[in-house]
Amino acid sequence: MASQDWFEKDFYAILGVGQDADADEIKKAYRKLAKQYHPDRNPGDTAAEQRFKDVGEANAVLSDPEQRKEYDAIRQMARGGARFTAGAGGPGGGAGFEDVFSSMFGGGAGGTRVRYSTGGYPGGGYPGGGFPGGGAGGAEPDLEDILAMFGQGGGGSPFGGGAGAGYGGFQAPQGPQKGADLTARATLSFRDAVTGSTVQLSAGGETITAKIPAGVKDGQKIRLRGKGAESRTGGERGDLILTVTVEKHPVFGRDGDNLTLDLPVTFAEATLGATVEVPTLEGKNVKVKVAPGTPSGRTLRIKGRGVQAKGGAGDLLATVEVVVPEHLTDEQRAAVETLAEGAGDPRADLMALAGR
Repeated sequence: MASQDWFEKDFYAILGVGQDADADEIKKAYRKLAKQYHPDRNPGDTAAEQRFKDVGEANAVLSDPEQRKEYDAIRQMARGGARFTAGAGGPGGGAGFEDVFSSMFGGGAGGTRVRYSTGGYPGGGYPGGGFPGGGAGGAEPDLEDILAMFGQGGGGSPFGGGAGAGYGGFQAPQGPQKGADLTARATLSFRDAVTGSTVQLSAGGETITAKIPAGVKDGQKIRLRGKGAESRTGGERGDLILTVTVEKHPVFGRDGDNLTLDLPVTFAEATLGATVEVPTLEGKNVKVKVAPGTPSGRTLRIKGRGVQAKGGAGDLLATVEVVVPEHLTDEQRAAVETLAEGAGDPRADLMALAGR
């Protein structure tokens, strides 16, 4: 991370701990916030995603003793808290941070006080027409160059004690970073999506074996932790974001954790009632009762024969579909005609209601 970021970010406030917090307090606060704002718990929430990144950044610095020491030093300087000892007109007269910069960049004893800001110096350039490590007089300073003079320069430090004395430099090294996330797609049969499966994928130039949990849905994204790219800085591997496509089944459909199917029954079975067999996804048929007078469209529920989910198994929903015969013998036709003679008009209520 660039040191300039450290002037602007209060990592203690981000984690909600005091500046005197010990390592255990910092770890506890980080784990709580990371869990709260994790992208998996806040899908599509960009604010939570940014908060998750800020929390991780704060923890990376404050959990590292060396980085924390350098961060505290920089924050102290940013608040104007770094004071120096010098005589009148030079380092030592109780001068503040900006006074040291004034004397360094051309102010000198009794000269104009030049106040440092990230926006540059008044007048566009720098006294003397340039800046150590920079370009022409009109160029804006690089904060890393300025800070290098207070701890990383080749000569003595204005803080005293030679190069790196006092604060030991301000370019904090980056800690181990997590590897990049990778993406992949997998197509599963309907049965494998319901019951779970193990698949082999090609991602990042290698073959990855991934376990797909039972009950995965079409279009669902699964985060496989530690299956992404290797870290280039010695950190943990990234994740693999897998998008699942589920093939259609010729018989079964899905409604949440319930499985569905259309159940054909004959006119006689629907009229007189019957016990019929219904197929299940696991391959074993079950028997259900069709009550006398069951119409097309009525749904029969078979408990526990749906998707095995964490909250329990779903059901199998069989929707009755009365099959109308296309070809009748003379005897069958005569029987149907006899039935029709005694039947009332099924559209009588419809007509009555339509006339209101």
